[in-house]
Amino acid sequence: MTPDRDTFLSPETSRHRRYEALRAYFAEGLSAREAARRFGYSYGAFRNLCTGFRKNPDVAGLFAGRPANRPEDAGTDSGQQESESGRRDRRIIELRRQNLSASDIVRKLADEGMRVGESTVQRILRQAGFARLPRRPVFERLEAVRPDMAGVADATLLDLEPRRFRTGFGGLFLFLPDLVRLDLDAVVQDSRMPGSRMIPAGHAFRSLLALKLWGIGRPPHIMPDVMDPGIALFAGLNAVPKRSTLTEYSCRVDPRLCAGLMDRWHQSVQNLELDLGSDGSFDLDFHTIPYHGDAALVEKHYVSKRSRSQKGILAFLARDADARILCYANANVRKDGQNDEVLRFVEFWKQRHGDLPRELVFDCRLTTHANLAELDRMGIDFLTLRKRTRKLLAGLSAVPESEWKRVRLTNVGRAYRTPKVLEQTVRIAGYPDPLRQIAVKELGHDRPTLLLTNQHQVPAGQLVDRYARRMVIENAIAEAIDLFHMDALSAAVPMKVDLDLQLTVMAVTLYRLLSLRLGNGRQNSKARTLFRDFINTSADVVIDQETITLRFGRRANNPFLLHAGFQDTDIPIPWLRNRRLNIQFL
Repeated sequence: MTPDRDTFLSPETSRHRRYEALRAYFAEGLSAREAARRFGYSYGAFRNLCTGFRKNPDVAGLFAGRPANRPEDAGTDSGQQESESGRRDRRIIELRRQNLSASDIVRKLADEGMRVGESTVQRILRQAGFARLPRRPVFERLEAVRPDMAGVADATLLDLEPRRFRTGFGGLFLFLPDLVRLDLDAVVQDSRMPGSRMIPAGHAFRSLLALKLWGIGRPPHIMPDVMDPGIALFAGLNAVPKRSTLTEYSCRVDPRLCAGLMDRWHQSVQNLELDLGSDGSFDLDFHTIPYHGDAALVEKHYVSKRSRSQKGILAFLARDADARILCYANANVRKDGQNDEVLRFVEFWKQRHGDLPRELVFDCRLTTHANLAELDRMGIDFLTLRKRTRKLLAGLSAVPESEWKRVRLTNVGRAYRTPKVLEQTVRIAGYPDPLRQIAVKELGHDRPTLLLTNQHQVPAGQLVDRYARRMVIENAIAEAIDLFHMDALSAAVPMKVDLDLQLTVMAVTLYRLLSLRLGNGRQNSKARTLFRDFINTSADVVIDQETITLRFGRRANNPFLLHAGFQDTDIPIPWLRNRRLNIQFL
């Protein structure tokens, strides 16, 4: 063989060897086995090479592809491929040493022109001995989309320089005149609530109260709103405290201080035009805040909306029947003491006002017959339900229809304004004297309703009408649970139940004050209705050297605010450096 012929028949590169083998098979007529043997291929590998050539007869494309997978096929192309892979592997390891995750490395390599999958990156890192990264905060991740960081809440950094901005919390400022009159800072200070130099107690309470008034105090809808400057201005801060700060503040409040807070708040409310307790009649009820954890100390209580007992926090609520304001709340009720909670309320009211309540209205689950006797001994009228047993219902069904008397009511639905009543004198275990029992039917229930009372001279229709008004407290509690999120024990701003309950009492009072000020048929509006029609609105805030002006846009219900005199608001706000609040309607 001449050197020139040997150059063709003894190729040294994989590309040249593939070309000569295919040429010998297709052009010179050698068999597949002979061509494979001559050029160092196995018979199967050469058959695959021929099949690939038939599918893609593009000589340049085929010959530039990957060589046959045999050790002796390694040539300059294979070396170049291994060099690129090695460079890629070294870059992956280098990026991992910068604390980047596999997904971060994939994005980084894509920016550098290297396309590689995340599973490949994980395999290379695993082979190199790297363990998986622990879960990292968002600020440690590469190019992660994250929310803007709000400023640290600090009352000393409050910016009241002349400026103008728009807030989505414009309606909150309608509560400011009442908060000034109630002197919330003094209430919080006298109650010895905790505070700090950066976030004094009054500012912390206004922050929590603002979230409660807006109905976002508990669910995870707080985060999109913390950047709004309006809610921070309402509280007197440069920024809304972080949820961790609010939760920590709630944990710092000693539960024993909540009773003093409620007492001081009640005293402040009483100094307004509301004449709390003037009628002396109160509606009482329990509410169970469901708990879904495994804490052993949490007891089971009856949940009325589910008609069953389950773990929960039992809260006792008392509402002034005339003023329609929650005037007493206690979230530290234990199962062994719940029957005596009515007596504790009586003691609280006597210490606050110097006299006893005139009348208490509640259902049959609230207390015992022995405590009913104690209320009667103290001269307190009561009106309660009696449990309907089969024996009692059978006795009522045996009474002739002629003995039932029809009465007319004024506080129930039109279809049930004329029920029938049957009056009887009964004795019950644990109560020494006879009691008056009033059975009521045709009141919208399948079975008669049984009322027990120690009021023997009041007309039956009046007592039935009074208990019908008591049913409204259940609607008020349900509204507080829904709008103010009393049942949300797991949320973005977890708060202790006793503090959350006191904030709910405050929020209910402020909404009631707003409804009374609006008047003109709005004095009986529910808090949710007031929020929808008046509070949930945006406004332009204009701050100058002496005033803070709220400019509300045109809304259908603005005439109610104008008639209530909100446009004449000119009151200094102490926690806003005595800037005077003005409200305008465009």
